[in-house]
Amino acid sequence: MTDVKTHHNPLFLREDELRYSIELLFFAYRDFTAEADAILEKRELGRAHHRVIYFVGRSPEITVSQLLSILNITKQSLARVLNRLVEDGYVMLEQGVTDKRQRLLSLTDKGYELEKELTAVQKRRFTRAYKTAGFSAVEGFLDVMREMLDDDTKPLIRPEQAGAPPQRR
Repeated sequence: MTDVKTHHNPLFLREDELRYSIELLFFAYRDFTAEADAILEKRELGRAHHRVIYFVGRSPEITVSQLLSILNITKQSLARVLNRLVEDGYVMLEQGVTDKRQRLLSLTDKGYELEKELTAVQKRRFTRAYKTAGFSAVEGFLDVMREMLDDDTKPLIRPEQAGAPPQRR
């Protein structure tokens, strides 16, 4: 009979195991963002710019209000970041066709190239980790990440796009 209090039973995690998980997440995020941060730093951009470029690249012609929902930031915060990306030629802002009040965001060729470069370094890290950990570990990781999301965040994840590369217009 299996001992239910073993290290491998997630229903009986101890304080030190939970803290270890928290530390792994902190350090994994730090290392996951480090290479992209270095690329961004050369352009005097930061993580907020990266998030905008990533999500605009994933959903060309995304509205400003949709992006605000995804990023969960204020209009003022987005405006600062977005203005810089538009001025530097990474993002283009267009008026909606059917609703002139809408502002639609898409990446320019320059923005698409930056998104591709940033995502490539992060995909390499995931690829290496997934290959080392194996298929069942990947499934478990994805399950845990999904379960960590708040209920109102879950609808923002679009699994049907999970394998689709960013599109250019």
